[in-house]
Amino acid sequence: MLDETTFRRESDHALDSLKQSLIRAEEQSDAEEIPFETEEKNGVLNVVFERDDSKFVFTPNTPVRQIWISAQTTSFKLDWSDEAKAFVLSRTGEDLKTLTQRLLREHLGDPAVSLP
Repeated sequence: MLDETTFRRESDHALDSLKQSLIRAEEQSDAEEIPFETEEKNGVLNVVFERDDSKFVFTPNTPVRQIWISAQTTSFKLDWSDEAKAFVLSRTGEDLKTLTQRLLREHLGDPAVSLP
């Protein structure tokens, strides 16, 4: 398990990188309306969907050293992988960005959604 300082550094980096990818995806959207908006407040990252007022919530959980995602009425808990040097969902092997891209595609019903 990561020590607290390392967890905070790695989770901050992972969530900031994800936020930048989400913002780039918003900017590259071909739709007349952007299908989602990315917001960050107090270390929590939110992806808000305007068409149905739903959202995905990304939260670092320091006590258990995980990044939690609340999306599509499900909670996803990602652990640090030393091998991948990333936060990974153990049951699928998806890293944070890959999992987020899949969840966005499923939620929006658009297989072309890509996180650059």
